[in-house]
Amino acid sequence: MQTIAIIPARMGSTRFPNKPLAPLLSRTMLEHVYKRVAMSQSLAATYIATCDEAIRQAATTFGARVIMTSDRHERASDRVAEAATQVDGDLIVMVQGDEPMVHPEMIDAAVAPFHHDTQLACVNLARRIDNEDDFRNPNTIKVVMDRQGNALFMTRQPIPTLAKTGFAATVTYKQVCIIPFTRACLEAYSGLPPTPLEQLESIDMLRLMEHGYQVRMIEISHDTQAVDTESDLTRVASLLANDPLIKQY
Repeated sequence: MQTIAIIPARMGSTRFPNKPLAPLLSRTMLEHVYKRVAMSQSLAATYIATCDEAIRQAATTFGARVIMTSDRHERASDRVAEAATQVDGDLIVMVQGDEPMVHPEMIDAAVAPFHHDTQLACVNLARRIDNEDDFRNPNTIKVVMDRQGNALFMTRQPIPTLAKTGFAATVTYKQVCIIPFTRACLEAYSGLPPTPLEQLESIDMLRLMEHGYQVRMIEISHDTQAVDTESDLTRVASLLANDPLIKQY
């Protein structure tokens, strides 16, 4: 399968306006995401999908390929679905533009299951939550899974219920927004009507799950931190300060 990555980005974040172009260790956050994603050996190409001219100009400056999309999308997955109609690829990996700690091995881990299971339509990454503040943070999307590793539910609320002995004794996971779709699944996604839980939680994957699709979760150990606020950006700057991958781009 030919695999490509598409990074959706827009300037109009309500929690952190102009977030993609926020400075992070002498580059924009979006440049870090693009450069790190493009290092994956699993990918034939990497693109940025945006509706904003400022992002197009900045991305072109650091050498990214850009696909312009509608400014009407509320969901990143819908933006990626539109962008995917303009490029070739059997497997489309959506990497959110606010994941500057993405590692190329995470891309490889996300797409690997498709080579062994032809029935898969969509995969998400998951990482164990090791901080109770993150567990209770509504910006962190929590996920619970069945015995086969398929997502049962995603929410911004702290789930599952903590053991009587507290957070340290409870296994909890967060969604990591590196999401491969088969082209057929992504096309289907964009044609499905939005769903009540998707809108309530503001989580893209719930649209698939509410319409009966399985979302396979793959656990990773790489440290990650999505950027939803300026304080998140400060935290990421500290975490990436000595990151050896930065020296390679």
